[in-house]
Amino acid sequence: MPDKPKVGFYWCASCGGCEEAIVDLAEDILGVLDAVDIVFWPCAMDFKKSDVVALPDGSIAATFLNGAIRSSEQEEMARLIRRKSRRLFAFGSCAHLGGIPSLANLFSREQLLRYIYEDAPTLVNERKNRPQLEYEDEGHTLSLPELRHVVRSLDQVVAVDYYLPGCPPTPKLAKAALTALLEGQLPPPGAVLAPDVALCNECPRKETKPTTLAFTEFVRPQQKLLDPKLCFLAQGLVCFGPATRSGCEAVCPQGGMPCSGCFGPTSRVKDQGAKMLSSLCSNISSKEVSEINRALAGIPDSVGTLYRYGLAKCLLRRKVNLPGTGKD
Repeated sequence: MPDKPKVGFYWCASCGGCEEAIVDLAEDILGVLDAVDIVFWPCAMDFKKSDVVALPDGSIAATFLNGAIRSSEQEEMARLIRRKSRRLFAFGSCAHLGGIPSLANLFSREQLLRYIYEDAPTLVNERKNRPQLEYEDEGHTLSLPELRHVVRSLDQVVAVDYYLPGCPPTPKLAKAALTALLEGQLPPPGAVLAPDVALCNECPRKETKPTTLAFTEFVRPQQKLLDPKLCFLAQGLVCFGPATRSGCEAVCPQGGMPCSGCFGPTSRVKDQGAKMLSSLCSNISSKEVSEINRALAGIPDSVGTLYRYGLAKCLLRRKVNLPGTGKD
């Protein structure tokens, strides 16, 4: 009987929701476990880094890696897993686009560390101690990972074969990817394993989407009693449906919330946030500066709204400090 294909799962800078997406396969996971040999899944099973190191290069058929790359350890593991895996899947928004962790790119590393360990209002740290990269005690040396200067998507560190978008990917997409892998039916490398059309295509409110928009204000969901059937854009909410890839089954709109863009852009969009910003601004009804500013004030966190999941992959990527300022 031939050996079952070896499969791995790993996470880097993420929340754990992508691991839950695998568990959410429910009874389907039993078929997966029967069809593959899981050789690395430290979140769920007792595997060590040494187990992966001992494997021959290219011996893992596929690894599904979720999370952005923030630390030296995550970068090291990404490179190790890439070397051991014939196929590497960027699993979820953080690996695909940088995700919410990449919003940290709005700040320098020094700003982050200073706030977390010195200036946070809930913190008591009179000596302003910070974690050290190395600490020796009784002849033993403890080493900690180093934070990199920027948060990166997986493909900004190593080559990626396939992308499974979403925060997290739906169990349906995860099952389809695993099935395609086992049946040898994967598309050419580089593919995003979700439909290449806008989310509006599968939104239950698509019939009420206006052909033209004329925004006078933008509101957030908690500020207005919403019509449960009317397009969110028609009600003045920022909905990323027109700028976001479909495949999530419109779970947020079906739950009464506008799309926030976690599936990333379609192949025809270079910068998801820029496309959405262009669409919103071009459809503000007034041409008066004061009224335009009043409308845009309804989006108080513009970067967090427009690049909630994709700051690492946007055209500007991060804030850069001027040379000579003493900040990274």
